[in-house]
Amino acid sequence: MALGQIAFLGSGETSLAGGRIFETLARNLDGPLRIALMETPAGFELNSAQVVGKVGDFMKTRLQNYKPVVDVIPARKKNSAFSPDDSQIVKPLLYANMIFLGPGSPTYAIRHLQGTLTWNVIRARHRLGATLIFASAATISVGAHALPVYEIYKVGQDVHAVDGLNLFSDFGLHVSFIPHWNNADGGVDLDTSRCFVGMDRFAEWCDLLPPENETIGLDEHTGIIMDFETSLCEVSGVSSVSLVRECDPEMYPSGSKFPLKELGQFHIPEPVEKDIPASV
Repeated sequence: MALGQIAFLGSGETSLAGGRIFETLARNLDGPLRIALMETPAGFELNSAQVVGKVGDFMKTRLQNYKPVVDVIPARKKNSAFSPDDSQIVKPLLYANMIFLGPGSPTYAIRHLQGTLTWNVIRARHRLGATLIFASAATISVGAHALPVYEIYKVGQDVHAVDGLNLFSDFGLHVSFIPHWNNADGGVDLDTSRCFVGMDRFAEWCDLLPPENETIGLDEHTGIIMDFETSLCEVSGVSSVSLVRECDPEMYPSGSKFPLKELGQFHIPEPVEKDIPASV
């Protein structure tokens, strides 16, 4: 069985650009569409169900021709009544062929997914063909190294890197992700590009990473779809994606494609269940 596609969005999961990516992914799936929406990245918010529920409502409308079944997975916090290790909470993931993780805090998502049943089921479902979609905070969290946006931008901590969920280590790749790459919310007075921390602080963060790291920067309302069957990455949306090697970016505009091998020596796990806990 082929690995599922993986999509990353720089922003705009409920925009026209996001909708087009969702529809492209749904069109490539066999069988009835079952979507699982993860609360975990926003699990610290009192309204985490509503945060991800808005994405669910958008998907139900945009993908109505596919008659999707949509489940919100309240795996909010370790060692709580809504634990990512609770098999009953995780159960709908076992049947989902499209799994979405989005807004919230990158570092919170890492802390409350790393090593959990939820995260290992997500990895296993992808190996069995499920499509994964990451947006906003989740985009950062699944990389080899995470940019602690709120800690730097809001709290005022020194620039530092945090170990991410490192999804792509399963495939021999060392890849990190930055959404909101070309953000301009700060106008002429404040550089909010590079996910709000600005170019200078991003450069500091980049210098902290090992030379083998590849960083993918995703512009606003722009995404990338990784296809492991064709070994290609396709850029979709209104702007571009930047592939950053040793802090030197190369841009790929919307509509362009590049081979997965641009990210490193990619390989599919053999056997397919390699490094997935037997209990999953």
